[in-house]
Amino acid sequence: MEEQKYDYGMIGLGTMGRNLVYNMCDHGFAVAGLDKDTTKVEALKTEKKSEYKVYSTSDVKEFIAALKQPRVILLLVPAGPPVDSVINELKPMLSKDDLIMDCGNSHYTDTNIRLEKLAKENINFMGVGVSGGEYGARFGPSIMPGGSKEAYKLIRPMLEAVSTKVNGVPCVRFLGPGSAGHYVKMVHNGIEYALMQLISEAYHLLKVGAGMNNDQLHETFSKWNEGMLQSYLISITADIFKQQDNLTSNRLVDMILDSAHQKGTGAWTSEDAMALQIPVPVIDTAVSMRDLSAFKDDRQAFQQLVKASEVKFSGDKKDLINTLERALYFSMITAYTQGMALLHEASKEYKYELRLSDIASIWRGGCIIRASLLEDIRAAYIAQPDLSNLMLSGIFIKKLSESQKDIRQIVHTGVDTGIPLPAFMSSLSYYDSYRSGWLPANLLQAQRDYFGAHTYERIDRKGTFHTQWNQKQS
Repeated sequence: MEEQKYDYGMIGLGTMGRNLVYNMCDHGFAVAGLDKDTTKVEALKTEKKSEYKVYSTSDVKEFIAALKQPRVILLLVPAGPPVDSVINELKPMLSKDDLIMDCGNSHYTDTNIRLEKLAKENINFMGVGVSGGEYGARFGPSIMPGGSKEAYKLIRPMLEAVSTKVNGVPCVRFLGPGSAGHYVKMVHNGIEYALMQLISEAYHLLKVGAGMNNDQLHETFSKWNEGMLQSYLISITADIFKQQDNLTSNRLVDMILDSAHQKGTGAWTSEDAMALQIPVPVIDTAVSMRDLSAFKDDRQAFQQLVKASEVKFSGDKKDLINTLERALYFSMITAYTQGMALLHEASKEYKYELRLSDIASIWRGGCIIRASLLEDIRAAYIAQPDLSNLMLSGIFIKKLSESQKDIRQIVHTGVDTGIPLPAFMSSLSYYDSYRSGWLPANLLQAQRDYFGAHTYERIDRKGTFHTQWNQKQS
């Protein structure tokens, strides 16, 4: 083993881990890497540049011995039991005030448990959300740390150095105590699900309804990325339509099976939103549609049984593209709105002390959901830090009002052509429900009291009431 002591340790030398190591080395930090897979250990040794201060091994004792004290160890291993397995292996060799940073997509409740257990042994632990994929890891991700503020001070210079910058400002902030970092990353991924579903539905309408080919789709999304929809996801979507398949003469997107997968973070967002009673219908719909897409055989069989036929869009395509651009903008606003509303409530419930303007700020660069829209979201929370819902901001009242006619027209087009637009519909329903001073929940409460004596409140006096509803035996 080399004599030099290393500033940081990285456990997990897959694509993300290795790229983050190189990023850290680019900024002058010496990094030791550990992986049980010797091919990944050798890859780090082989690919490293001569000027990098980097060391890799598959021996955990050598790895620990290589680190400066107090040790700072980053984990990029699969969420769940693998994280606990690594922690349990490390613990006997760690000292007071050493720090473990879980940079994977762990569930926030697991992070809370690990924090509590390790604190009893005077070992620091942080849950750190990292977004940006392998490119972001290599050249600058968005980073969402939570845990001990004192522990954060140890790693702040490194995290600020390796994170991406927007107008010279690092896309990293200390977000709050406990599992705040992993919770914010979970909601980031929930919003990501929603945006991807909305973009896919726009693609469906343009491809099947309007009959646009991949070159036309590339041109449309490229143009959209120059305007109000400017974002990472729109930009990569434009690129995807140009990608040639290296096995056939077709475009690659047309050769990919229409059965989507998920790793759980979208579903976790929906689950916790339900627990906190915060409506996130666009995120819920996105999760459900990934599930539904997996029933490929059933969908094909049902298509034949009902003899479904495609109804082509017969209007002006240019008008459709312009209307769809504004409808997608409307829906993207509601997707971010629902995620931020969940963060607002979770911050109170879990005592995270989140600053939503900071979250919008660090999401402006590096992460998957980065978009020009986040500048307006940041401005809204700077103006009103305790804003419970973005749609109550004057900034967004105007934006939504100006584009609501467009989303109504797009939903109408989807119904007329038989093209499913569930996320667009959920977005519009969310908006319409929020702007309704009266909703038919009074009937729900009457029903609940009728069959279950669950009581109800009245509009003319305080208190809870129960009525004998003259039930008849059926």
